[in-house]
Amino acid sequence: MFSSRSFRLIVGMSGATGQIYGIRLLEVLKNDPRVETHLIMSEWSEKTIGMETDWHADDVRALADKNHDLKDLGATVSSGSFRRDAMVVIPCSIKSLSAIAYSLNSNLLVRAADVTLKERKPLVLVARETPLHLGHLHTMVQVTNMGATLVPPMPAFYNHPQTLDDIVIQTVNRVLDLVGLHKELAPRWTGDPTEEMRHVEIGKVRES
Repeated sequence: MFSSRSFRLIVGMSGATGQIYGIRLLEVLKNDPRVETHLIMSEWSEKTIGMETDWHADDVRALADKNHDLKDLGATVSSGSFRRDAMVVIPCSIKSLSAIAYSLNSNLLVRAADVTLKERKPLVLVARETPLHLGHLHTMVQVTNMGATLVPPMPAFYNHPQTLDDIVIQTVNRVLDLVGLHKELAPRWTGDPTEEMRHVEIGKVRES
């Protein structure tokens, strides 16, 4: 049976720090009638969720429309015949990034990402690592050349974030833009600030 929803998004959550990015993305899409979410969560994602947030892994799973076992390489999302519109890995560990870059289809998250690339669909990787050595950079070039889009969660400050969630949601907004799901979750840049505003903000920084 085909879904009545028009956009299918596969969401991978690997074990990197920054689990709140994936959680917030799923929260934003939970009640969107256009979108059907398919979640693949790694074992270390489950553990890191407990370390970093007040969420339980089962509650995160409940945000998705469908869940898939990481070890189930026979799942629907492992096949190119499964219609998908995009995939996001948020957060994306260097281990998962490397496996995707070299097509090491050892689990469902990596396999689904590999299929997304071969089907020429958008694949967005929210890579969480710093600092970076040359091996990381080579791997990032490799996966970019294959067609993926790397989105390290770099905070914007032109919108004057007041809370940690302001920073998180700005990255989530950018990720959704990149897969074609446009939402107005955070302020967008509208042009150069006035000279007066620039002076005020510089003054604030100096005072601190």
